[in-house]
Amino acid sequence: MNEQRLTVGGQAVIEGVMMKNQTHVATAVRDKSGNIAVDVKPINSLSDRFPILKKPFLRGSVVLAESLVLGIKALSYSAKIAGEEDDEITDKEMALTIMLAFVLAAVLFVAIPTGAAKYLAVVTDDPFWLNLAEGALRLIIFLSYLAVISTMNDIHRVFQYHGAEHKTIHCYENGKPLTVENVQKCGRLHPRCGTAFLLIVMLVSIVVFAFLGWPSLWERIASRIVLLPVIAGIAYEIIRLGGSNAANPVLRAAILPGLWLQYLTTREPDDSMIEVAIESLKAVLPPTEYAIEDVAHRGTGVLPNLSIHEAGAA
Repeated sequence: MNEQRLTVGGQAVIEGVMMKNQTHVATAVRDKSGNIAVDVKPINSLSDRFPILKKPFLRGSVVLAESLVLGIKALSYSAKIAGEEDDEITDKEMALTIMLAFVLAAVLFVAIPTGAAKYLAVVTDDPFWLNLAEGALRLIIFLSYLAVISTMNDIHRVFQYHGAEHKTIHCYENGKPLTVENVQKCGRLHPRCGTAFLLIVMLVSIVVFAFLGWPSLWERIASRIVLLPVIAGIAYEIIRLGGSNAANPVLRAAILPGLWLQYLTTREPDDSMIEVAIESLKAVLPPTEYAIEDVAHRGTGVLPNLSIHEAGAA
């Protein structure tokens, strides 16, 4: 891997892919006419204004929160371009969406597992084992949720774009030209995957919460929510180290569950999906590697209907 290359990440959206580096985010979407639109925006990160947030174990929570916001914006843009929505969501609607998502996640992955675990008290009253049982229930709910939605046709296509995102990033990181042929030869599993991050969060939480005792239900729910930034910080460092030290057997073992999960959350993409992912990635690469002007005017005949514009601040 070329050490001078940017660290890029991304997300699958509706009929497209979002890619981001440290300064910009680009969302490429294929519309109903077959054209590819690429929306490029600057990233205004809190960590740029408050450098302390870039420190290990603090940056994980910032990345998680900002990825959620950028992801919702990218999904809103993709829905508009793909013709599924008339307008992008407003800031107020975004805040309500995030709040609703947080409440639903708290109910599904915190309240239900910790509430259900109390019924295991007939088997054991040891707080350690009750906490482990709660973590196992949370993990089962999470995996079951992914398994159910993966059977939906629309989600299947999103998972294909997820695979396209990973394969394209692999191709770039391996220093190969970003062509459909080269990208298709790359693997669809990536150690820095967002869903892998969520799985590592859950696994780390099982270990941490196992030693917190077994107070009242509301105290347990509160502790899970309050400690989420700590858990996210630890999980992020594991993902980050695992991605840059894949040869290390200990770190490799730590990220393996996240890689296995991607067999569920990614699917092999077709060439048209790879084309979209390539254009999204090129839009956030420096001009010395892939200039945006070259993308729009390279004259290959592969994507004659590509449109790219620089948007205002995110």
